[in-house]
Amino acid sequence: MHGLINRAIQSFVCATYGRQCWLHATQAAELDFNEFEAMLIYDAEISNRLLDVLCTELKRRKPEFLEDLGTYLVSHPNMEDLRRLLRFGGVTYVEFLHSLDDLSDQVRLAVSDLTLPNLELREQSPAEYLLYCFPGLPGYSSVMTGILRAMADDYGALVILSNEGRQNEADIISITLVESAFAEGRQFELGARKS
Repeated sequence: MHGLINRAIQSFVCATYGRQCWLHATQAAELDFNEFEAMLIYDAEISNRLLDVLCTELKRRKPEFLEDLGTYLVSHPNMEDLRRLLRFGGVTYVEFLHSLDDLSDQVRLAVSDLTLPNLELREQSPAEYLLYCFPGLPGYSSVMTGILRAMADDYGALVILSNEGRQNEADIISITLVESAFAEGRQFELGARKS
């Protein structure tokens, strides 16, 4: 598994549960290190073992933990670059949804050796969508659910999300857009501001 993914998990745990929780989990998972390098590739078994330990220690179901990770990836100040990348998908939440079909290609442009599973958005009606999350990264649909929820808040949209199970090996997320301008979205400017 790509180090950027592992590094995101590490950042999430440290920011949410504290560095001691992270250090304890790496010891319990019998890792001989406690920091992931962002540009290295790790055996998926290491990542899965660490996730299992974290979920056990925190008494969290893995899908819930991964959904919170997805929310963190968009909403935490540490992850502003990822939020900006996702916001380039469109001016509205619906435009953002339609940009998800190209997300894995966009990520590969930024990090050539990071391959995310393909996503396919199917519009059922102007307010109802199904997002197909294809295999390739365990728990990806849970992370995407958190990202979809956080991005709805970011755009000021009110949505209802639900897991619709699997179809032909793809996990399906149902997205119902209740109101596209429910609240004021977070500030977003095309050009990054210098501090």
